[in-house]
Amino acid sequence: MNAPLPSVPMTVPEFLAWSERQPETDRYELVDGKVVAMSPERNRHNLVKLEVAIALREAVRRAGVPCTVFTDGASVAIDERTVREPDAAVQCGGDVDLDSMLIEAPCIVVEVVSPSSERDDVQTKFIDYFVVPTIRHYLIVFSEKRTVIHHRRNDQGTIDTRIVKDGDIVLDPPGITVAVASLLGPAPAAKEIH
Repeated sequence: MNAPLPSVPMTVPEFLAWSERQPETDRYELVDGKVVAMSPERNRHNLVKLEVAIALREAVRRAGVPCTVFTDGASVAIDERTVREPDAAVQCGGDVDLDSMLIEAPCIVVEVVSPSSERDDVQTKFIDYFVVPTIRHYLIVFSEKRTVIHHRRNDQGTIDTRIVKDGDIVLDPPGITVAVASLLGPAPAAKEIH
């Protein structure tokens, strides 16, 4: 990220046009009109994101539902001044615009927690994601704690929360089931006691 970030507040269309001109290796979100550079990630984080996307893709295939699984890089517009880039997302039904940078109607979003993102993932993004009416599930993966927090918007619009360490998570809609273990990635190395 060599160039300075824009200092003028942006709308989502302005941000998308600006971000298309940036190097593909640089990643940004738009938060309340301000461009925010995303931190570099550790290998563990990257591998867990991969496992999450694979687990969701396999769950979609098993269930035979018409859904598309996205990895990071595809973004979700929260409102006219905020764009988030989840670590993984699922959109069901309808065609996917292959030339768009946005996931038009996500029903599942996933964030993998890293030390620098935990507070934002647990608090701010929780609020942001549930502003989007199509989002029914928000999974927060704590790979080192071997835990997933599953926030689910029920049919009445209320958010139910479960903290899950094993077994399966049912994501309905769209009607898929995913094993918690398949979302967690590599186990942390055992710490030596001296």
